[in-house]
Amino acid sequence: MNKAKKRVIPGFGLSMGVTLAILGLIVIIPLASLVLFTAQMDFSEIIEIITRKRVLASFYVSFITAFIASLINAVMGVILAWVLVRYDFPFKRVLDGMIELPFALPTAVAGIALTALTADTGAIGSFFEQFGIKIAYTRIGITVALIFIGIPFVVRSVQPVLEKLDYSYEEAAGVLGASKAKIFWKIIFPEIRPAIFTGFGLAFGRCIGEYGSVVFIAGNMPYETEITPLIIMSELQEYDYTSATAIALVMLLFSFAVLFAVNIVQARSTKILKGGNK
Repeated sequence: MNKAKKRVIPGFGLSMGVTLAILGLIVIIPLASLVLFTAQMDFSEIIEIITRKRVLASFYVSFITAFIASLINAVMGVILAWVLVRYDFPFKRVLDGMIELPFALPTAVAGIALTALTADTGAIGSFFEQFGIKIAYTRIGITVALIFIGIPFVVRSVQPVLEKLDYSYEEAAGVLGASKAKIFWKIIFPEIRPAIFTGFGLAFGRCIGEYGSVVFIAGNMPYETEITPLIIMSELQEYDYTSATAIALVMLLFSFAVLFAVNIVQARSTKILKGGNK
């Protein structure tokens, strides 16, 4: 008879109970309360709130800037992860640690710093001002702030996958005459593609709901640079909890849909990759 395996942590029942309790208290109950509060409203009332011109304009600004920033992060994140994994250079550890700076830095500090740099009198803003390009208080400035916030998600998703890649496949392809571009697209990219989708989804979800770092650089002009989180905060300050929760529910559903879609694509990519390796 096989001896029972010793477990480092308690059995499945207790572990699952603790997991569900923590998940329920931190995630499920707050989100469920938002849904339940909104459910008390009439559907026509919800539609009326979320289809106001100012609210729709804020949806557009938040979604389009978050999407563009996440696309840029998907490209820049892969490049940064590639450099950190494949090359050795002075102060590599410092650069690797700076990638996580947006996680630790208060978002308000990031917003003030970015605004000071990209304003017309700032070091970066004054340079682009010569060419008639304004960064601060425009959608470009919002996108810049969201790139700063979202870049760690892509780098930290792709970096571990690159570190575990077996170089022998690349070397074999090189010996057989494959170009560097073909090696990347045919061998490396399929391996890191699920991680890129994961990083993109996490960055997109974070960027949609970002407030602190954006509110300073956006300028908050209605119909132009006003983001949805600012609309929600304005409604809360006016004690209009009905409107705030209705708008917040739309953001919640959209973020959930994006993450769900990314997870499906990631699962299918991983399944295809495993099937090809058999």
